[in-house]
Amino acid sequence: MTLENVSSADPTGVGTGEGVPEESFEVDPPYVPDHAALSAVEKYDDRFLDRELSWLHFNQRVLELAEDPSLPLLERVRFLAIFTSNLDEFFMVRVAGLKRRIAAGVAVRAASGLLPREVLESIWATTRELSHRQARLFREEIVPELSRAGVELVRWSDLDREEQKHCKRMFKERIFPVLTPLAVDPAHPFPYISGLSLNLAVVLRNPKTDKEHFARVKVPPIFARFVPLGNERFVPLEDVIGEHLKKLFSGMEIREVHSFRVTRNEDLEVEEDDAENLLAALEKELLRRRFGPPVRLEVEESISPEVLDLLVSELGITQEEVFRLPGPLDLRGLHGIADLPREELKFPAFVPTTHARLAEVESAAPVDVFKAARRNDVLLHHPFDSFATSVQRFIEQAAADPHVLAIKQTLYRTSGDSPIIDALIDAAEAGKQVLVIVEIKARFDEEANIRWARKLEQAGCHVVYGLVGLKTHCKVALVVRDEPDGIRRYTHIGTGNYNPKTSRMYEDLGLITTDETIGEDAAHLFNNLSGWSRNASYDQLLVAPDSVRDGLIERIHREIGHHRAGRPALIRFKANSIVDEGIIDALYLASQEGVPVQLLVRGICALRPGVPGLSETIEVRSILGRFLEHSRVYWFDNGGETEAWIGSADLMHRNLDRRVEVLVRLPGERSVEEIRSLLDLAFWHDTGAWVLGPDGTWAHNGGGADHQETLIERQRVRRTAG
Repeated sequence: MTLENVSSADPTGVGTGEGVPEESFEVDPPYVPDHAALSAVEKYDDRFLDRELSWLHFNQRVLELAEDPSLPLLERVRFLAIFTSNLDEFFMVRVAGLKRRIAAGVAVRAASGLLPREVLESIWATTRELSHRQARLFREEIVPELSRAGVELVRWSDLDREEQKHCKRMFKERIFPVLTPLAVDPAHPFPYISGLSLNLAVVLRNPKTDKEHFARVKVPPIFARFVPLGNERFVPLEDVIGEHLKKLFSGMEIREVHSFRVTRNEDLEVEEDDAENLLAALEKELLRRRFGPPVRLEVEESISPEVLDLLVSELGITQEEVFRLPGPLDLRGLHGIADLPREELKFPAFVPTTHARLAEVESAAPVDVFKAARRNDVLLHHPFDSFATSVQRFIEQAAADPHVLAIKQTLYRTSGDSPIIDALIDAAEAGKQVLVIVEIKARFDEEANIRWARKLEQAGCHVVYGLVGLKTHCKVALVVRDEPDGIRRYTHIGTGNYNPKTSRMYEDLGLITTDETIGEDAAHLFNNLSGWSRNASYDQLLVAPDSVRDGLIERIHREIGHHRAGRPALIRFKANSIVDEGIIDALYLASQEGVPVQLLVRGICALRPGVPGLSETIEVRSILGRFLEHSRVYWFDNGGETEAWIGSADLMHRNLDRRVEVLVRLPGERSVEEIRSLLDLAFWHDTGAWVLGPDGTWAHNGGGADHQETLIERQRVRRTAG
């Protein structure tokens, strides 16, 4: 789908206006802030919001989507599940990291001015409040509304006799053979509790000795979290197991049954010294992950003090890390309810379409992507533009084309049955040179990426694991083709992973181009990643860790110079997170000079907008919806000669210092205008969004236009017109 110009009067229009080129200007000497200018920013000691608390505010916005009665019911159910998954990962990684710093005695204040212990205490308080808010929403609103819609989530006491018989049969035939009760006594130490597993704490009494005993039963994750009873009625799996524990503990009296769940530190630490044998080192670390220290204990609020004390003692967890919640625990299982075939309770069906420049008008045969790219650059906007008929087809045609000599590609995350992987294997088996930069340290995808790396190697692909100490996070594919007029490079640079599945749910941008300068830059990049070349100079790319931060700051300062000279000056960033202090201080400096700054941030934002004297010209918005806003865009009016950059880099320390990231300057005026249209719509006054205040709180602006639905509607209009 091609984005069109959007005016403030009609941001939903489907006009065809091309941008009017501005007159060129004489370039002034670059603006360099002096000490006084920098001091005017740095005097604001509290100018940074805390990144961890900002992330919690992001997850609160996810919860607010679940609370929104205007959304379809099953979509609200899914947002409840997403909230849980998000919070799990936050504890596994971020909270675990804070605890590690405290334990190591590294009590360095964050940029926000808070010590790790202070941040941790705020996290506990905020997450406890949000978790109870989620539980209340589930019990008091979602469950009753589901019931009114004919979908019933019930507890064991609500089951009729036939349903109980059904569960009894299922327990006997399928569940009972899988269960493994683990007793705790002098001969049986307290069992290891795996991270995120749902468990039952069982108190038993031996009627012969009158002694009480403790046992743990793990709820098997291989079964559906909510057991179907028929007629769209469901009961939690732990209820079924809890009612049949006598089968497990024959001859014992069941005194108490309580569900609980442990979250563990599951972040990975692979030392650089292990880089020569990175696969083996990572596989060893994956085993260690299962035994990481606990960082959170969730229990049902009905748990007895004695059982809770036992869990706290045996797990080595503090009282602050205990979350007593109404059952059922672990609402990730609501994804299964959200997947029910009740289309009237979901967002209307959406099918991506082929980009207009890649659509064959007179034939049903797939368009030749190479021919289309030679005619014009193609700026893709997923999921509105189909990934399958653009990026995936690009790689597949390259693999099958006898004129293609080489394919070079980065892979950070991809799907389990990836056609991209299959195409690369086909290309290697056909004798083409295939280089794949596989990032096997992609968090929580490590095991899958190890499998793909070995499969690619066995097929004859050159597989490289990137640079020591850096994650390769950029999204770049380069195809080298032998054509009648010589060798031509075709380059794809995107903001999202080469993953056909997530491309249908993530909002991302990508560029397919034959621009010679971009192609040469991409070739240098791959040489840097696979060989000893260390050419850090690029013409049309900014590449972290060498030039993204400095390149963006230089352009922010340049925008100040344009504003001072009376030329058009505007900064617009769209990112998942904005945390880097150097970038933020440069934006503050631009605001103090009067440059308008608009930031569209899905997740974390450590910048305080609207602070008098510091950031009065800065506006920060956040858009969440049915698609995960994932693209990164960096826009500069540049005195009338606009620059628009897209790529993989968020404005975080890890992206700018510890990852290989790539931003590409869009080479064509039409592509730049499409980005202008997208940003105009996002910042239109009636587009619904959350707005960040100076105090770090987010509030919805009440806008009536749904950003993503507007883009879907444009696509429908074009498809109908076509």
